[in-house]
Amino acid sequence: MREYDSAGIRNIAVLGHGGSGKTSLVDALCFAAGSGKRHGAVRDGTALTDHLPEEIERGYSISLGCAYAEWMDSKINFIDTPGSLDFQGETIAGLAAADGALCVISAASGVEVGTERAFRAAMAKQDPVLFAVSMMDKEHADFDRIYQQIKQRLTAKVIPVEVPCGEGAGFRGVINLFTQRAYMYTSGTKGEYVEQDIPAECMERFTRYRQELIEAISATDDALLERYLEGQEIDRDDAIHGMKDAMARLDLFPLFCVSSDSMIGVRALLTELVQLMPNAWEMEEIHALTGAEGHNTVQLHAKDDGPFAALVFKTLAEPHVGDVSYFRVLSGKVVNGQDVFNATRDGTEKLGHLAVPCGRERLEVNVLHAGDIGCVTKLRNTHTNDTLSTREHPIRLPVISFPDSVVHFAVRATARGEEDKLQQGLHRLHDEDPTLTVHYNPETHETIVGGMGERHLDVAMAVLKRKFGVQAELSKPRIAYRETITVKAEGQGRHKKQSGGRGQFGDCWIRMSPMPRGEGYMFDDRIVGGVIPSKYTPAVDRGVQEAAARGVLAGFPLVDFRVELYDGSTHSVDSNEMSFKMAGILAFKNVASKCRPVILEPLDLLEVSVPDGWLGDVLGDLSSRRGHILGTSAEDGRSTIRAVVPQAELHLYATQLFSLSHGDAQVARRFSGYEQVPHDAAQKVITEHARDLEAAEA
Repeated sequence: MREYDSAGIRNIAVLGHGGSGKTSLVDALCFAAGSGKRHGAVRDGTALTDHLPEEIERGYSISLGCAYAEWMDSKINFIDTPGSLDFQGETIAGLAAADGALCVISAASGVEVGTERAFRAAMAKQDPVLFAVSMMDKEHADFDRIYQQIKQRLTAKVIPVEVPCGEGAGFRGVINLFTQRAYMYTSGTKGEYVEQDIPAECMERFTRYRQELIEAISATDDALLERYLEGQEIDRDDAIHGMKDAMARLDLFPLFCVSSDSMIGVRALLTELVQLMPNAWEMEEIHALTGAEGHNTVQLHAKDDGPFAALVFKTLAEPHVGDVSYFRVLSGKVVNGQDVFNATRDGTEKLGHLAVPCGRERLEVNVLHAGDIGCVTKLRNTHTNDTLSTREHPIRLPVISFPDSVVHFAVRATARGEEDKLQQGLHRLHDEDPTLTVHYNPETHETIVGGMGERHLDVAMAVLKRKFGVQAELSKPRIAYRETITVKAEGQGRHKKQSGGRGQFGDCWIRMSPMPRGEGYMFDDRIVGGVIPSKYTPAVDRGVQEAAARGVLAGFPLVDFRVELYDGSTHSVDSNEMSFKMAGILAFKNVASKCRPVILEPLDLLEVSVPDGWLGDVLGDLSSRRGHILGTSAEDGRSTIRAVVPQAELHLYATQLFSLSHGDAQVARRFSGYEQVPHDAAQKVITEHARDLEAAEA
């Protein structure tokens, strides 16, 4: 492979709904260009960028895949992203490394939820987007219908640049509205075509869409508009230039049509990607932080003579190889074997076996120029979102913002003695996929794993077993309830034990009272006259706290209360710290039960974004979960609901929300606080605790 500078490099994220044909299209594009050695298929497990065993077994992408195509003296880096919402973190990472997006839409299924989300993500990054209607040779394919769907559901600024000759089984070629020529394809080839005049049966469609295209381009440029209004012809080069400029401003979104299986329109799409998509040199400067502490900012541009800076956007652990780090060079260039500085972790790394990824293969190269995408293996301490630079010019790039996990399970190893392997494996998986979160809950003594959906976690467990040899099972997490008191009470704790020789004696009187929610615990020493020596009062405090940790009603910690130690007695020989600690425990047990203890449950604050059409269903579901609606707001056909909901009612809520909204809702949640559990729900918690105790004793 020849070397390419930033002006000859295009980085394109391939987005769309699951099953829309993204992976098949990338495979076909690379096969047509010659970088793919065979024309693979997802159904056969031979697609270029779907090479993980879990992807082959399930028949869909779970991780982003990189490949490249050399075309028209340019190198196109494709970042194939999963369509499932469970793996949306991979889409975000792919967009972070790209300068534009190729949004793929099935000619049969049309615009779907994943299409809308992918397009919104590209728009949030302000990337130019090119649409491609795939599977034009399939039954029920309808180009005009898809075009109208895009206008209605995604953007009114979409405009066809190619239109099909035939649809479904009759799809045999494309008409380019720029060149005003038809390209008829031969089956069983790499997508070679015969250029010819537009067939008579396609002339009406061509005329209509050609007029739309010229009008749309002219409307985005004053000079072109003046020529158009004067009746002058706008030639191909001017039209393409006008389209590219409009795409960069997000004023136009071109639409193409292809069939990956029969290779129709594939070569034409490669040409248009080179002509219309921005190269790495044309992208805007990036504002990065300089210095080890990142106090100053610097502007980076994709030029070889700038300071070297690269962002690691993906890490993949491969058995027998180690971690493979995928990175985008934002500035400067890097050579094989060069020592670089990880400014994020303040360490030096050696980039040995510098390579360009193409599916499962990695082609070693001597140098990577600014704007290119590469990968390297066996870095010592480099992870996703780290910046590689030089020690002379340390730079920290803006990090990729990954979404928070929305589904959580408790996880444990099925075999004894594999807890350490489980923890190591889970943390390695988090390095690969930051949307997979892992933490230990010390209150429930569970390891909690979080993800973007049930399928996400199911796949993670399969990867865990294959790569790290750990079989794990998931279960519903326990809820970290609390207990508290509601009224004031007082009483005695007296510990006396005599068994020959020196005995044990401790006697204290305490007064317990509730405190405002969130205030915690307070111990107040009110002893006067030395009835309890000051050296023993801390022991009473420790006893109370130890007993409070075990609760009163259901074994949960008692919180938000105050204890006053106001009286007691001692024995000149038998009193000691341990005796008064036991007295504190007994005093707590005697008094807390008289303070009308109640159970507190943790609440989460939810922000749910949902299309207006599903607002009523989502509100009703939240109410059924004992949710308290704080308010709603509406904008651009979507509503945002703010609600406080008990954690006990939120297990798999994201899954239910997906079902209610047909996949077109999003939820963010964070801890809000604790509130008293209603009586019926509290009794259920107490009963379950008693049952668990019986099971443990059996």
